[in-house]
Amino acid sequence: MNMRTGLSRTMAFCLLSGVAIFGADASRAQAIAIEFGVAPQHSAGDLSKRWTPVFQYLSRKTGYDVRFRTGQDVPTYQRQCIDGKYDMIYINPYHYANLIRPKSGYEAFAQEKGGKLVGAVVVRKDSPYRTLRDLQGKNFAFPGRTAIVATLMPLAAFRASGTSVQEHYVSSHESAFHAVAKGLYDGGGGDMKTLNNMKPELRDQLRVLWTATPLPPLVFAAHPRVPKQVVRRVQAAMIAMDHDPAAVRLLQSLDFKGIVAARDSDYDAVRKLKLEVPRH
Repeated sequence: MNMRTGLSRTMAFCLLSGVAIFGADASRAQAIAIEFGVAPQHSAGDLSKRWTPVFQYLSRKTGYDVRFRTGQDVPTYQRQCIDGKYDMIYINPYHYANLIRPKSGYEAFAQEKGGKLVGAVVVRKDSPYRTLRDLQGKNFAFPGRTAIVATLMPLAAFRASGTSVQEHYVSSHESAFHAVAKGLYDGGGGDMKTLNNMKPELRDQLRVLWTATPLPPLVFAAHPRVPKQVVRRVQAAMIAMDHDPAAVRLLQSLDFKGIVAARDSDYDAVRKLKLEVPRH
């Protein structure tokens, strides 16, 4: 039973009849499946390898069936979130604050402990490019038209430096970095966490040319159809992970130190950014 089709009946019965769904009665909690969408910053296979064990852990701790999901690319994932496809999501702060929250009501409940979202422009290590202006007219890979640190902030920096590039859009931050490493494009945009998590033999072929002002980290948010009790239970399990040695290894696979509670107001600074989304 997934949250969209079955939760309303199961949860309504439990709440209205006073049946416990937490604590000792974990079998009833197991009837609830949570479709958890993860932003496609990496390939689907790599995301699944990193996140499926995390969601299996959360399933054991909460009694829910927490399921890994993602979109085929950034624009698709964004549309799916706007449509409310997922019960819970992990998404960049700009999408959350300016698109997803206003249009579909997802609300922040957690974020990476001490995390920052930092965008970067990369080139091949052996390239002659040293400044953004050196990329004038060059072919540049972006992961999506509304990817804040990988597209919108680099484009703003290019405009500020009087530079224009030939824009090409690929499926993810990771694929943009891969394409530059292979010499398919002169430069590319992505976030530093994705870059740092790449295999050394690929990462070592790249050089960071520019970095953006750090932003709040990606946000974990829940759709308004998900009952508050369910959100609190998942949130509590996530926050407790850095106190469990088995879970610490899972956090390390995400390059996380831990997870903390978050509020919608944590992303007010992102709402104030004035960034131009490419239309062509």
